[in-house]
Amino acid sequence: MRLASIRDLIRIASTAAASMQPTYILRYKNKEGKTVIGFLAVFRDYYNLYGLPLFYYVVDRDNELRDANYVLVRLDETGEKIEPSKTTKPGYIAVPIVNVDKAPDFLLPSEVE
Repeated sequence: MRLASIRDLIRIASTAAASMQPTYILRYKNKEGKTVIGFLAVFRDYYNLYGLPLFYYVVDRDNELRDANYVLVRLDETGEKIEPSKTTKPGYIAVPIVNVDKAPDFLLPSEVE
């Protein structure tokens, strides 16, 4: 499922991480050399699609997360703060970024728009 922005992707991933679900962002290059960033979620309790993995993704056209090992998220009275980072920080939800070298095509799409 392609999302509209990296911020949308990070918002969903950090919500899952805050719920104590193991969450990580996957980063890989597709066949055209585009950097794809996304994460896997599993459909649960949805009729015959129980256990179906969904891949939420965006294409990182501006290389916003190129050098990051984590995405840090913090919500407070001033609003939402999202930071790419090499390390974690106290007071932030830290979602790790994992670089993928090779994966099955059914799991990570090699052709994206």
